[in-house]
Amino acid sequence: MEIILERQDIQNWHKRHIYMKTEKLIENIPPRCNQEEESFPFCTRYVDIFIVSTDHIRERSENELIMTGVQHEEYLKKKSKKIQRISPNKMFHWCHRSRLIPHMVMVVGVPGVGKTTLMQKFVYDWVKGDLYQRFSFVFFFKFRELNRLDKISLETLILHHYPYLWPQLGNILQDPDKLLFIFDGLNESNQTMDFTSRHLCSDPKQPERCGHIVVSLVRKSLLNGCSVLMTSRPTRLASMDCRDFQRMVEITGFFTEERKIYFDNFFRDPELAEKAFTYVRQNDTLYTFCYLPSYCWIICTVLSRSFQTTSSDQQVSLLPKTVTQLFAIFVANILSNHSLEKSGAQKLLQSIGWMAEHGVMNHRVIFDGRDLESFHVDNKSKLLSSFLMESEEPVSYSFLHLTVQEFFSAFVHYADYSPEKLQESLERALSYCDGRGEMFLRFLCGLSDATTRSLLTGYLATQAAQASRDVITWLKNFIPEEQIQAHSEDHKRHLLRTFFYLFEARNADLVQESLKSYTCIDLSTVRMSALDCAVLAFILDTCKTIEELNLTGCFLQTEGLERLSPGLHTVKYLSLRANNLTNHSCISLASVIRTNPFLRKLHLSYNRLSGPHLSDLMGALSSPTCEIEELRLADNDLTDTCCIQLASGMTNPSLKILDLSRNRLSGPHLEDLMKALSSPGCRIEELYLDKVGLPDTSCIQLASGIRNNPFLKRLDLSNNFLSGHHLKDLMEALTSSTCKIEELHMLGNGLSDAEEEAVRNLRTLKSNLKILI
Repeated sequence: MEIILERQDIQNWHKRHIYMKTEKLIENIPPRCNQEEESFPFCTRYVDIFIVSTDHIRERSENELIMTGVQHEEYLKKKSKKIQRISPNKMFHWCHRSRLIPHMVMVVGVPGVGKTTLMQKFVYDWVKGDLYQRFSFVFFFKFRELNRLDKISLETLILHHYPYLWPQLGNILQDPDKLLFIFDGLNESNQTMDFTSRHLCSDPKQPERCGHIVVSLVRKSLLNGCSVLMTSRPTRLASMDCRDFQRMVEITGFFTEERKIYFDNFFRDPELAEKAFTYVRQNDTLYTFCYLPSYCWIICTVLSRSFQTTSSDQQVSLLPKTVTQLFAIFVANILSNHSLEKSGAQKLLQSIGWMAEHGVMNHRVIFDGRDLESFHVDNKSKLLSSFLMESEEPVSYSFLHLTVQEFFSAFVHYADYSPEKLQESLERALSYCDGRGEMFLRFLCGLSDATTRSLLTGYLATQAAQASRDVITWLKNFIPEEQIQAHSEDHKRHLLRTFFYLFEARNADLVQESLKSYTCIDLSTVRMSALDCAVLAFILDTCKTIEELNLTGCFLQTEGLERLSPGLHTVKYLSLRANNLTNHSCISLASVIRTNPFLRKLHLSYNRLSGPHLSDLMGALSSPTCEIEELRLADNDLTDTCCIQLASGMTNPSLKILDLSRNRLSGPHLEDLMKALSSPGCRIEELYLDKVGLPDTSCIQLASGIRNNPFLKRLDLSNNFLSGHHLKDLMEALTSSTCKIEELHMLGNGLSDAEEEAVRNLRTLKSNLKILI
């Protein structure tokens, strides 16, 4: 009884110790060197993040933050239907994938998405008694703190962090089912982790390398029955065998509601919070990355300064439009509040810049004292703590966020210009197939803009303008020729990447000069996010030479189309086939038609446009400014009742080709369509009604339409059900003197031999009639 009480006392002491470490949520040091870190009660500052189940981590061919941002948009679209959210209190509940109650759980997430905060939340809830009370003891370790530990036993490792446990540690480890080990930041470990290794340890008293101890816990040779919760970036796991983890989940960050809550918590002033959130919501380049809590902090920090300036002109100039401008303002705000002379600050920026670039190119986010010494970083500078976070035991450094590191890796080429180093860095960044150099290149192009660069005046090299010219020259050469781009999937993606560089550069003359040979942009089958669409809209709005835009199969959806539509006011040919557009998309499409008097061909087949807003689309089609000649609406779930809406758009005399194939138009309202076809204003020359479910009774309605339209030259009625008594009505109309049809398609209508013969005999009456039957 005495031992049990002693153990209970130690357990309570352990909980109190952990509670003191987790009750406060520490925010990054704000960009004013004279202020300390801010801390808030965890329960008042924590915002839920979205966690989803994942089967495995694939090798990534794109920058992980960009790739996850795109992925996050898709989670947003599926949120209420297909994506199963996993709350922290279900991490160790039954897993359908592994068909057991997991003991080994891996939490995956990109930098800044909230992995460490989630672990803190997990421990905080356990201490309060809200979560997983089946665990008597929870041990929390950070991999970066284990990096310099030599061979050590599991017992010594625990006592190193929790020395007060020594009287009862032996007894505690005798009951592994009640133990949870949390290891945060596998990607920050400098030790090899092979979860397939057969060389395992089983004695908690046996000194081993920390990585070996972790693997042995996961493989259950050490303390079999205990539970392990681990976090990592996707890049570290992509090449690892993680089959021993019985559950893998991915943190995808904030959805819209959580982002709004974060802004409300940050600003405290509801009016200011609403103003900031509205600004970001209207800027796709900023909003896309707001799924990251740390990114939200950077944006809120910048906007808190911008919205609090006294001059409205100065306020406008401080509002970022691109990611480069966001981070330039962020750094400028920090520099404007420090007491270091500009020459000293510039020297520090150069040194951390070269260290940042070394890290980006070598996949390093953790630096130690030797790195600082190697790159001549003054670790005694007060300014340093505004950009780098320092961890103790052992001492290590990391930038506030990976994107801050990527910004400095590009900025250093303008702060410490060397043409040789710039060229070498450009070549290296392009050589990596995992996307690690992508944000570096975007920032490099963004800083070529003199206005953006001027935010950091005083910290730039005297030859910064030359660096800008070098980058612009490189960018011009990076753009593929139109002839090559049109036939290659790789070049389509290459072109889209280029558009991002041009967008960050904000140089209209550069856009026009770079794309002056382009009359057609073909990005068909390249899956595009809403951010991709916003960037493409900028390009189209800036470059007026683009006449054709092919976005077939790009999975734009309604949100993507909304972002794209402001740039579609000059194109002549637009293909949006197979983009999962819904009825609501008709509103944006109507806007495009009304604001673009040059549009001649609009391909919208293989979408889902049926519904009340189809009237908006048809209303725009019938407007006086619309001169569309070809409209394709095949396979759009259009029904008989849609014929009323379609009829209103057919009276535009400019419309020559209308494709309504693969819809379900059979019914009484087909008559409305035929009345429109025979109306005086209709000039349709080609009408496609292939596979629309027409029975033979439809021939009566069809006959009235074609008999009274002297302009119709081609009619496709293939794959319907026209065999029957009323087929003769159609035949009579085709032989009338007012019918000018030259080509008739009747394939796949189940016609009898006699009916086929009757159709063929039409040629004897009209020698110029071509029939496919």
